[in-house]
Amino acid sequence: MPAWILVGTALSYLLLLFAIAWWGDRQRQRASRLSHSPTVYALSLAVFCTTWTFYGSVGRASTIGLGFLPIYLGPTLAMTLGFLLLRKIVLVAKTQRITSIADFIAARYGRSEFLGGLVAALAVVVIIPYIALQLKAVSVSFELLSGGAAPAGAQPVLLDSAFHTALLMAVFTILFGARQIDASEHHPGVVIAVATESVVKLLAFLAVGAFVAYGLFGGLGDLFARARAREDIAPLLTAQPVLEDGGWITATILALLAIICLPRQFQLLVVENLHERQLTRAVWLFPLYLLLINLFVLPLALAGLLLLPGEGVDRDMVVLALPLAHGAEWLALLVFLGGLSAAIGMIVVETIALSTMVSNSLVIPALLRRRLAARNGGRAEPHLPVLAIRRVAIVVIMLLGYAYYLVAGGAYALVAIGLISFAGVAQFAPALIGGLFWAGATRRGAIAGLVAGTLVWGYTLLLPSFARSGWLPASFLAEGPWGIALLRPYALLGLEGLDPLTHALFWSGLANLGLFVGVSLFDRAEPGERAQATAFVEAFHAEDGSRTPAEWAGALATGELVRLLRRLLGAERADAALAEHARERGLRLDPGQPADAELMLFAERLLTGVIGAASARVALSSLSHGGSVGPAELMRMLDEASRVIEYSRRLEQKSAELEQATAALRAANERLRELDRMKDDFLSTVTHELRTPLTAVRSLSEILHDNPDLELEQRQEFLSLIIKESERLTRLINQLLDMAKIEAGAMQWQVTRVDLAAVIEEAVASTGQLFRDRGVAVEIRVPEEVPPVQGDHDRLMQVLVNLLSNAAKFSPAGTGRVEVSLRVEEDRIEVAVRDNGPGIAEADLGMIFDKFRQAGETMTDRPAGTGLGLAICRRIVEHMGGRIWAESRPGEGAVFRFTLPLPAAH
Repeated sequence: MPAWILVGTALSYLLLLFAIAWWGDRQRQRASRLSHSPTVYALSLAVFCTTWTFYGSVGRASTIGLGFLPIYLGPTLAMTLGFLLLRKIVLVAKTQRITSIADFIAARYGRSEFLGGLVAALAVVVIIPYIALQLKAVSVSFELLSGGAAPAGAQPVLLDSAFHTALLMAVFTILFGARQIDASEHHPGVVIAVATESVVKLLAFLAVGAFVAYGLFGGLGDLFARARAREDIAPLLTAQPVLEDGGWITATILALLAIICLPRQFQLLVVENLHERQLTRAVWLFPLYLLLINLFVLPLALAGLLLLPGEGVDRDMVVLALPLAHGAEWLALLVFLGGLSAAIGMIVVETIALSTMVSNSLVIPALLRRRLAARNGGRAEPHLPVLAIRRVAIVVIMLLGYAYYLVAGGAYALVAIGLISFAGVAQFAPALIGGLFWAGATRRGAIAGLVAGTLVWGYTLLLPSFARSGWLPASFLAEGPWGIALLRPYALLGLEGLDPLTHALFWSGLANLGLFVGVSLFDRAEPGERAQATAFVEAFHAEDGSRTPAEWAGALATGELVRLLRRLLGAERADAALAEHARERGLRLDPGQPADAELMLFAERLLTGVIGAASARVALSSLSHGGSVGPAELMRMLDEASRVIEYSRRLEQKSAELEQATAALRAANERLRELDRMKDDFLSTVTHELRTPLTAVRSLSEILHDNPDLELEQRQEFLSLIIKESERLTRLINQLLDMAKIEAGAMQWQVTRVDLAAVIEEAVASTGQLFRDRGVAVEIRVPEEVPPVQGDHDRLMQVLVNLLSNAAKFSPAGTGRVEVSLRVEEDRIEVAVRDNGPGIAEADLGMIFDKFRQAGETMTDRPAGTGLGLAICRRIVEHMGGRIWAESRPGEGAVFRFTLPLPAAH
């Protein structure tokens, strides 16, 4: 086929995709139905199916039959069984305004600049072979269709189709992937274009599969029958080649992790996600797509072996060679477009993701630190060419991919190159997934594991690819470096019998996981790490406020913060965002006032969407805390030191006041010790009070269980005791819960006009049985007319019941007397509960309302209870604007009084 037809068709197809992406970005309102569609979102995830799938799967099936399936079984398992994990990642990314996988990992570990840069650098290294794979596939298919067969690097660069493809992809990515400054914003045009190319490559693959199965053979049955009749091909229809290869478990694990860890998959799955409904649809639609695009993989592989026998056939190109060999050039052209689609989708999305990581996690933090360090006093307002940095990064990444294609691309099949990258990105999994579920994971643990795992991956997989290409001596593989057999890349430390991929995954995974867990166990996370750990691990429950950068509150003036945002985001965008934030909070931003914690948090997240979490942290922390000290700042510090010295002299002249302060501190310390002792007594009492009814309930229940023939009367007695002890336990728990609610400010108050006389009557009636059981007389003294008070009826009832219960317990059985009286004064009502019990020591009168305090000094002379009742009473009365106290003398009984204010009308 003439080359000009191929070039014209390819350019026309690229222009079509350009038009779709342009329409999606420019006509966002009209395109929103597509960009928000769960189906389009699920189809965009099919960018996972690159030229590796389109060409390489058939080549792999030609050698190991069904062994190509694990590459697609892994993502299917991840989508169906890992839905909660994916949902958690998406939720965290939206909350934290994540822009890439490097940003995600950096944000988890305290927004670590170093860790984000490390992930970005490693991502570029491990993805370069994958980009080279796409360039190789497009180049080989172009040469095959045009009649050439030049290997990689055999012709001048300017005439190399792979070089032209790299430049075209760079231009496409720049035009539609690096046009907006906020990397956390969505790319609807790119998503729609990628979904379109997913449909094109699926239709092309199904078309060639149907042509071969039903055009060159009498259907799938005929094709499989003829394959089974060949002794050299028949084993491909069994599990034998898969099991012999031994790498199917490894490939499944790597593919499962790749659906999360590949930068392009993270970009589309997480960053481009608009709502959870999209993820719910993708859970079943994406695996269905994988099933459809793999329907004819094995039939095409078998047809290639039957119709195109021989050692010289490139099995990766069978999909294209079959229609060419049988005169179906139109179908071969469609197949070429399908392969081109697969390459375009991968390269565009991958370079968008990598360029964002390179700019946000490597280049921008370095530029920020350099520019901020260069200031000579005052505070800098850095201006960063964010889009220019991303565009340059896109071009550099594409050229690096082309360079790898020239250096090592010819030595490997497409699948082998892809698996090298899969094993590389799998090194992100421990830090990413572990950080989502283990709060104890630390930044140093993540760095140690990531570095170790990547080094082992590079030694056992990446360097051998250069050795097999002739750039390293062959002895490196056969004998190991310097002839050390234990260092052979494919048999490290003497471990033999594994295929190279499984061998690399074992050692890299052992190094990565081992150091990640080991270092984290012996490390101590910093406060920022712990806060972020909570936000990630408790993502379904954590509140936004847990991530407020309170350490920056007040450290930067609002005007300086506004200027920084205007320089980095542009004046129009920054002003609009700040105006909306101020409107939501109902306040006016005063440039002269210090920026509060909430405004700093808003600014950090706004910057995170543009320059990444690590860079945002660098910018804000540098402006808030750092910089060189100029002469003016130095003089200010000296003036402050002089004032401190003068202040110290004045303090020395007031030694008497210092001594008084010391005495006060000593008294406070004694009070704290007393409170600590009371706390211990309280815990001991509560434990005792909880254990007593629980023990009684358990013992009586065991008796009833073990003696089913127990007499009815005795059974009723035991059940009555169980109910009584359960009620006692309930009262105890209710007191503890009430105190907790009151102290937390969570108590629900129902304030209305309350008739206090009626409340007294109800309380006496409620505790009547307690008085009757002890033989204690109760007398009520209430005026005929009692004005209402503003209060909570149920809580006032609780106060009176508690006071009456205490009076009944302390009054002597048989001769006890309790009096409840109410007195109306000018502006308040006073209620008193008097008993004729033993009274309260004068030293205890001021303490009995403390929550850890009971009258008496030993466990033996204290009544049953927790000592919380009076503390709750005081909190209730004081909440209603009143006061409560006790009066007593030992041996003369006690009286508890409380007052409540009358409404202004009285």
